[in-house]
Amino acid sequence: MRASLIQIAVDPDESVEARRVRAASLVVAQRGADLVILPELWPVGAFAYTAFEAEAEPLEGPTHEAMAKAAAEAGVWLHAGSFVERADDGTLYNTSLVFSPEGERVAAYRKIHRFGFDRGEAVMMGAGEELVTVALPDTTLGLATCYDLRFPEQFRGLVDAGAETLVVAAGWPERRRSHWTLLAQARAVENQAYVLAVGTAGTHGDVQQAGHSIVVDPWGEVLAQAGADEEVLTVELDADKVRATREQFPALKDRRLGLTSPL
Repeated sequence: MRASLIQIAVDPDESVEARRVRAASLVVAQRGADLVILPELWPVGAFAYTAFEAEAEPLEGPTHEAMAKAAAEAGVWLHAGSFVERADDGTLYNTSLVFSPEGERVAAYRKIHRFGFDRGEAVMMGAGEELVTVALPDTTLGLATCYDLRFPEQFRGLVDAGAETLVVAAGWPERRRSHWTLLAQARAVENQAYVLAVGTAGTHGDVQQAGHSIVVDPWGEVLAQAGADEEVLTVELDADKVRATREQFPALKDRRLGLTSPL
């Protein structure tokens, strides 16, 4: 399975519409990949809090339309990263979308863990309540967004739901980049799953982004990692490796705490 992680740069001098067009063209350029992934809140910027209200969209708004069209044109499974969704009741959510190669939306995930403590996303957005997995022909994706990476119980729940590949769309800050790499590897090792973690490049909301999107295999080995600038990271994944790892080293079967379903 070929996966392409698009580490798009978020520049405050580029309009949301211009970046939406550019992101769509980057997706279409990945024709031949099986799975394409964009980062968190790439239309507006994860730390551009002052723009959240103005740039919020309905679920099937312009970002949904552009990404559905791009997925169909490229013929790929597309995790379209996340955008600021405005629900019917006016609540804002940090929402990720997944599209099939035909351009049909197959999943929407509202970020469960909101970052910011007493400001920003934590007070401006509602919290998602549901774990989301997506069955692809060769693997099952488990969806997470940025700050979720710090909460291992979410990933264990995704594994219990059948996830073999954990996708993390993020807007991670450069000042905590060491945590980004460490946590991506930890989530891979403890869940014996692939981790595909894609972040943004550039600076927005006066916060420099870490970039360094990363792909980790079920043994915790880093298969590929991007640099700090805009980049497309493409890697070949062996879908059978997850099952083989779990059979060769069946640690998940020895769980005693928090077990919700047999593996």
